[in-house]
Amino acid sequence: MSTYSDTIYALSSGLGRAGVAVVRVSGVDAGSCLLQLCSLEKLPAARKATLRKVIHPKAREVVDEALVLYFPQPRSFTGEDVAELHVHGSYAVVKSTLEALSAVDLGQGRRIRPAERGEFTRRAFENGRMDLTEVEGLADLIASETTEQRKQALRQMSGHLSQYYETWREQLKSCLAFAEAVMDFGEDVDESALLEILPKATQVVEEMKTHLKDGRRGEIVRSGVKLAILGPPNAGGRKICPERACRKAPSEHCAMQSLHLGYQILYVLGE
Repeated sequence: MSTYSDTIYALSSGLGRAGVAVVRVSGVDAGSCLLQLCSLEKLPAARKATLRKVIHPKAREVVDEALVLYFPQPRSFTGEDVAELHVHGSYAVVKSTLEALSAVDLGQGRRIRPAERGEFTRRAFENGRMDLTEVEGLADLIASETTEQRKQALRQMSGHLSQYYETWREQLKSCLAFAEAVMDFGEDVDESALLEILPKATQVVEEMKTHLKDGRRGEIVRSGVKLAILGPPNAGGRKICPERACRKAPSEHCAMQSLHLGYQILYVLGE
């Protein structure tokens, strides 16, 4: 259960002009915000999109027509009550929607404010909806540019690494329990109990070593590959690499182009 008393809001989709923009509200008063913005007497059915007019709570003017969704805790991204407004993605509509949220009156001692960077994810972590490896996977997924980056990030966000680590944790806890029993009740515990610890601990260590011996593949996929193409001016370097990935050298005598390529588009060029 969340320990936060304030409600936060932010644009959760990308900046810039688009067909749809998603504004997310999370916190104890997310439902109250939705009731005021849409002039509703009761909250819409959970997790079902409903078409409603978004109205500025003070100016009483229509901001936009939006699809609104309500996610009661704990079955939401953050583990708190969450409301989403799917408005049209123009700068004016998004700006007016955020201004309308800032004008919501929640009563004395309660407040709504813009979310800090990464605060929705931080609340999801602190409320037990994600662990640290899943948080890292989500960040990588948002930043992914290639298919391999997307696949790797999605596996991590789905708990692929967490399953490995949780299995090792349980095995080590079992070994620790055996060791403590031998130390506390040495004369009353069979010596074979201590001998059982070694194979289990050795197996965990070997699995960890195998897991780490991957040639830093995960880091390479995440970070991409840096490649320099050298040659005389106008020799065709631009045809080899994407236009947006190249940076020209400052010299007019040598056309050096520095690239940052994702793992997916790395090729070996031969004669």
